[in-house]
This record gives sequence, structure tokens and C-alpha cells, in this order.
Amino acid sequence: MLYWLGNILMSLSDIFSFCRLVNYITFRAIMAALTAVILVLICSKPYIMFLHRRRILDQQRNTGLGLALGKSDTPTMGGILIIGGAFFSLFLWGNLSSSFLWSVVFATTWFGALGFIDDLKKLRKRSGDKGLSEKTKLIAQAAFAVGFACYVTSSLSPLHPREATLLYVPFLKTPLLDLGHGFYTIFIILFVMFVTNAVNITDGLDGLAIMPSIFTISVLGVFAYVLGNKIYSAYLYYPYIPGSGELAIVAAALGGAGLGFLWYNTYPAQIFMGDTGSLALGGAISTMCVLLKQEMLFPILGGLFVAEALSSQIQDKIGVKFIGKRLFTRAPLHHALQYRGLAEPKVVVRLWIVSGILALIALATLKIR
Repeated sequence: MLYWLGNILMSLSDIFSFCRLVNYITFRAIMAALTAVILVLICSKPYIMFLHRRRILDQQRNTGLGLALGKSDTPTMGGILIIGGAFFSLFLWGNLSSSFLWSVVFATTWFGALGFIDDLKKLRKRSGDKGLSEKTKLIAQAAFAVGFACYVTSSLSPLHPREATLLYVPFLKTPLLDLGHGFYTIFIILFVMFVTNAVNITDGLDGLAIMPSIFTISVLGVFAYVLGNKIYSAYLYYPYIPGSGELAIVAAALGGAGLGFLWYNTYPAQIFMGDTGSLALGGAISTMCVLLKQEMLFPILGGLFVAEALSSQIQDKIGVKFIGKRLFTRAPLHHALQYRGLAEPKVVVRLWIVSGILALIALATLKIR
């Protein structure tokens, strides 16, 4: 809104020349992050009290560790704070005519709504194991992924037709190959579903998922700024994607909202994001990766999410269901570290450090090509 208002005021009189600041992505990104942080910090305490009054409290799953029993009185559905803070900030500072912006907003809303329904069902059943079935969630995720894949490869896509189906990999100046519409559509569907569930699986300890999400989103924001700038993208041998710079504003708003949420989510957590938040963040991250042609950067940038998801799925699908025994002492990764005797805060901070290092390596790929 302020982006449009600023340009309108500038056209009316020179008195409003200072409004030219809204045309700078860097300024709007900073303001979007600050707005989201402040809004979430202001709203968190009243929201937590509201959740307590309504008994909207986390329903713990049985992990076999016996370490989460004291958290059953912690409010959940904190993802609403993240989504609300980010969306309000985008309403103020985003270019509301950007298809890049609306693509991520729609993805965040879709997956956030799916997580909200899952959280609500757990509350009604009073069990962390009785939310939506895995099949139902996968169908809902696939429905979005199919629609998004068709959109990205269609004439309505914000991406240029020549770029839409190309696969870029880190450290290479040129695309690895052109997957074509058919294979690229399948690739996007699998990618979106994997990333979304990976973030969801990581959300198992106080503050564990939110900080790596902030790292990941922030790096994608830097890539958005570079790829949306014709000079920088040419200098660094990246494809120029007109309009993608608006995703830097999206990243700033989501990162700022996440930082504000971390204030109350860090150990000992006063609120959990729930599936409402983890699925929404996963949807936003996967969508941004696709729109920025950085799908193959995610294994580096989101390496922690990948490790968490793979350890969980290998244990469940291959170990327990196929072989008939556990392949790891516990899964996912953070529970395995707890099982070794590490305290929860130490597990979380160490995994934050790992995630931060991976984010720096991902940033290095901007120049090392």
C-alpha cells in the first residue's frame, strides 16, 4: 500500500520527493522486516494469553524420550503470529501488483491453512498423534504443488518461458540441463512436497525450526535482490529474472516475523508455531526456491532440513516398515542427539550453528561459480 501511495504522492508534488525511498528494494526490505518484528513482538503476549484462556495448548506426541511431558501446557498455533505479521508488513511495504509476491502469499496461506486444520484436529482429539492423516496431508500438498507447477510452466508464469524449465545448480555459471515441461512439472511437485514436510519434521524442539527458516529465507532474499537486478545478475553470471526483487521484500517480512516469534519460542518456549507455522514456512521456502530457480541450492542452504527429513523417513519407511527394525537409535536427527544425552538447548543451538554455516556456504555460491 505504501509503495503505491508513495509513488502517487511523488507525482502530485515535489514536496513529497522523499517518498522516492519506496522505490528502493533495500529500504522497503528493511522497513518490512522492522514492521514484522515489532508487530509480532507487540501481539505475542496478548495472543499467548488468549491461547491460554481458550486452552489451545500443545498436544505432545510420544517420542519415547520422556522429555516433552512438561510442555503440554504450552500454547500452540503460533504460526498465526508469523503469517499475520508477515502479511501485514507485506500489505504496507510490498508491491501488491507483483505476481512473485502473490505466489508466495498464496503458498503460505494454503499450507498455513492445512497446518491450522491439522492443529485443530489434534486439539479436538487431545492427542498429538491424531491430526490429519499422512495421506490427507500429502494429497492437499500435492494439490497445491500440481497447480503451482502448472502455473510456473504456463504463459501466466512470472518467469520467462526460456528460463522456466531450466535446472541450475550451485557453482556452475550455466544451467545444467533443460528438463522440459513434463519432467520439470514432476520435479516441482516432488520438490515442494519434500521441502514443506522437511521444515515440518524439523519443528520438534523449542526454537529449532524457526532460526534455520530465518537463515534460509534471508539467503533467498539476497538471491532475489541479485536476480532481480540486471547489473548484479549479469556480473555474477546469474539469470536476470525481472520483478523477482520483490521476493526480497517477502523474505524480509517473513524473516522479521520469524525473529519476533523467536523471542517467545526460544527455550523454554512460551508458544509453539505448530503445523500452522512449520507448513506455512515450508511452503514459502519451497515456492521462493522455484521462483528464483534455486531448487538445487536447497540441499546446501536447507541442509539441516534435508538431514532431519531423511533421517525420519529412512527410519520410518525403510527401517520400521520395510526391514522391521530401527536403523537409528531415534529419529529425526534432533531426537537422536537428545537420546545421546545432550540437553535440548545445546541440541538446538548446535543445529542453529550448523544451519548458519550452511547458509554462509550457500551465499558463497553467489561468487564461486
